[in-house]
Amino acid sequence: MALGVSPGDRVAIQAAKHVAMLELYGAAIISGAILLPLNTSYTKAEISYFLNDARPKIFVCDVESEASLADVAYDCGVKTVLVLTGSSENSLEWLRDAQTTGLAPVPRGAEDIAAILYTSGTTGRAKGAMLSHRALASNAAVLVALWRFSKDDRLIHALPIFHTHGLFVAINVVMMAGASMDFLAGFDAEAIIGLMLESSVLMGVPTFYTRLLKYPALPDAARGMRLFVSGSAPLLVETHRQWEMQTGHRILERYGMTETNMNTSNPYDQERRPGTVGFALPGIEVRMVDSGTGLEVPDGEVGGIEVRGANLFSGYWENPEKTAAGMCADGFFKTGDLARRDEEGYIHIVGRAKDLIISGGLNVYPVELELIIDAFPGVDESAVFGVTHPDFGESVVAAIVPHKGATIELAALHEHLAGQLARFKQPREIVIVDALPRNTMGKVQKNVLAASYGDFNKEHPHH
Repeated sequence: MALGVSPGDRVAIQAAKHVAMLELYGAAIISGAILLPLNTSYTKAEISYFLNDARPKIFVCDVESEASLADVAYDCGVKTVLVLTGSSENSLEWLRDAQTTGLAPVPRGAEDIAAILYTSGTTGRAKGAMLSHRALASNAAVLVALWRFSKDDRLIHALPIFHTHGLFVAINVVMMAGASMDFLAGFDAEAIIGLMLESSVLMGVPTFYTRLLKYPALPDAARGMRLFVSGSAPLLVETHRQWEMQTGHRILERYGMTETNMNTSNPYDQERRPGTVGFALPGIEVRMVDSGTGLEVPDGEVGGIEVRGANLFSGYWENPEKTAAGMCADGFFKTGDLARRDEEGYIHIVGRAKDLIISGGLNVYPVELELIIDAFPGVDESAVFGVTHPDFGESVVAAIVPHKGATIELAALHEHLAGQLARFKQPREIVIVDALPRNTMGKVQKNVLAASYGDFNKEHPHH
């Protein structure tokens, strides 16, 4: 506030995870500003795009990146560039300690914007989702109640904090419950296992769980924990089962996204069903609709997921066209995900609408194939994607990562799939890769795979 930040001004930050960033988050909220956290892997060119788009008054970065980013920020019209930590006079830590007068929080209403999070731009430029105090506070309150958080809980926080999972789900829930957390700089399996003995909850992405399973100390360490939550990317049924076998705990999988915060969760008390994201959260409506007619599909059929509730964002920053395109007339938001609801009400995500493969006019849902491929002996994980095809429009390709030391007979795998899948769903090509390309949240980047393996008309060296 001493630096002239007024309500509604944006405060952008790109810095390594540090507890000072939580102080900055609190400070932005108290001063009525809008926090704009940026992914730590963004390049100068990307940072320039976000700063030009959001026009923040203040940009905060690490001491190490100040030399390379300060000019970029000033070129984008930023008034003040600060570093997060350190003893220099432009560090937030120094400014905090030099601040002598007490400051009263600026009153804010439920619809005022608390943060802008940019959604990954796999299709075109990234858009800034505006999240209100209503959206963040209501979602945290629902999760505290549903997941039974109390002041006695201690969370192991190993997630990045530039996105909704680490910054809002984990931190807001802990703060609203008056709980505590161990704030790790990043994922460190041995540190996490060591902390389990005195902690109660871990929130993670699927790769956390697959990596932790490799440690013999896990079963003993995990015994006293209360809850393991997974999100941000689909958890393999196999990981779910192995985790239960080793630790006696069922991972609680939930589903959310930048624009909506959390939408659904497996139940706390009833069955946490592998391969599903459970039920709509209390106070939130979730429906599956036919893309052609816009009408709800019957249970068991796949439709586009639409969500309505206090959790929804307030639109995309200065982009009314994109906002309007994402909303229905009755207030539901089109998530771009596809799902079906089973006869017991559990929701199964079958993929992103943009990952849907339409081959010869027929719909192929990659998740259905991935589940069958992942169960094949020797397969660690897989990703199924579409590439352009002169006759069918798109043809189906599978990339598979074998278990360490395993050899996979492609002919046997093709035969196995032929026994379980209609002809049009079977992959025309299967490629073996060392690892699947992932973004920082652990989501598989199918657009990268499609670009790498898109031209099968020529002889492909990896095949």
